[in-house]
Amino acid sequence: MAEVGYSKKVLEHFTNPRNVGTIENPDGYGKVGNPVCGDLMEIFIKVKDDKIEDIKFRTFGCGSAIATSSMVTELAKGKALDEAIKITRSDVADELDGLPPKKMHCSNLAADALHEAIKDYRRKRGEKADDDPQKSGD
Repeated sequence: MAEVGYSKKVLEHFTNPRNVGTIENPDGYGKVGNPVCGDLMEIFIKVKDDKIEDIKFRTFGCGSAIATSSMVTELAKGKALDEAIKITRSDVADELDGLPPKKMHCSNLAADALHEAIKDYRRKRGEKADDDPQKSGD
């Protein structure tokens, strides 16, 4: 996969992704897809003391989709929910030292799946799950 435009970090997270798998009975679950490219991402979270204690992902998609899913789990693990929901699409791309422009939508999916998992957790607890501000712009 020596495609031009991929950083070493993208290739590293693609060939050796972190936090792959599922969590039985997760506290929060987010699933997003992009019908244009066919990518599908699922994020599972376990929450303890309002922090993401464990996080796993399952992604069906291109190398960028796998790399961004891996990176978003690394960024979110151990963070308070209020911090994790602020992880933006550009945070994910920046941490991977950038993505080719035609692959930026992949980082959107990873951040969106994380936000969906947190909102799912909050809904299950009867908390208000506001739409996060990351959806617009960026």
